[in-house]
Amino acid sequence: MPDKLPIIDFADFGDGTTPESLGVAKRLLEACQDVGFAYLINIGIPQSQVDDIFTWSRKFFTLPPAIKQLAPHPKEAWKHRGFSGIGVEQISHEVFDPDELALIRKQAPDFKESFDIGRADSPHVENVWLPEEQLPGFREAALSFFYTCRSFQVNKLMKALSLGLGLGADFLENYHRDGDNHLRLLYYPAAPAETFFRGEKGRAKAHTASSSSGSSFPPDFATATILFQDEENGLEVESPHGSGQFIPVPPIRGAVVFNVGDLLMRWSNDTLKSTLHRVCPPHDQTGMVKERYSIPFFICADVNALVDCLPGCWSADRPKKYEAVTAASYMNMRINANYA
Repeated sequence: MPDKLPIIDFADFGDGTTPESLGVAKRLLEACQDVGFAYLINIGIPQSQVDDIFTWSRKFFTLPPAIKQLAPHPKEAWKHRGFSGIGVEQISHEVFDPDELALIRKQAPDFKESFDIGRADSPHVENVWLPEEQLPGFREAALSFFYTCRSFQVNKLMKALSLGLGLGADFLENYHRDGDNHLRLLYYPAAPAETFFRGEKGRAKAHTASSSSGSSFPPDFATATILFQDEENGLEVESPHGSGQFIPVPPIRGAVVFNVGDLLMRWSNDTLKSTLHRVCPPHDQTGMVKERYSIPFFICADVNALVDCLPGCWSADRPKKYEAVTAASYMNMRINANYA
């Protein structure tokens, strides 16, 4: 694995029907096969809108705890909406045994807060908002950014992935038309570095899409994630070849970080990589670890979509590794393991 992620430029992708768009799609597919991560640039989301949503995120997380709790995450783990405080969610990569999960939840809590937003018209789960008077304008700005990300998914990203896999441009989006995507605002508070190294606090433990990109959760159990970072470092990605070595993924202004989700890896018969990643404090054990904000957008398949091996990803010499499963069944299994 190189010491930096590939950069995929969508400037010439257009509507996905030109030779240039096919070139973009092939480069994205190569990144998905080799690393499972990439920086994406020129995706059509204005930097001013990205800056604006980070401003709103800071406004939200600096509210008093009692105010943030007016929009609590529902008790059901699968309802990824509303506010979750420090330690509510623990990353449990590929662990489903109840006894093992209990041990994980006794470890130092992931030292982060989150707020989750979904589509306004979901028939499955409603958004959980603060009373408008507590943070006027927040709801409108958050939903606007959600739908901006959704537009990139529909008009460019899903088309590029489909074309790269040798499928029709609309193949993957046909499985995502009613998906309950969600946008997550993440806040990692500042703390003395020594508290992390003594194990009293954690950032976000190593996980695959299965947990969070510098922001994790529902984690990247879903099809794919795009991640917006502030100016602080922290996200690291492991070599997909099992080396145990992690490389930093520093923020690049104007770029988003893309990663393959666990569901897409399964869907592609492991053709595409869902790579371990984590959020770490600086390796210097002295001083303060700065606060950090990040915003992932999780792309989810329709709940009733039957996820069976994609065409071209299996053959007599390369049989299917996984049974067909609905997106809802798979996501519920993964999400329930992350919450106490």
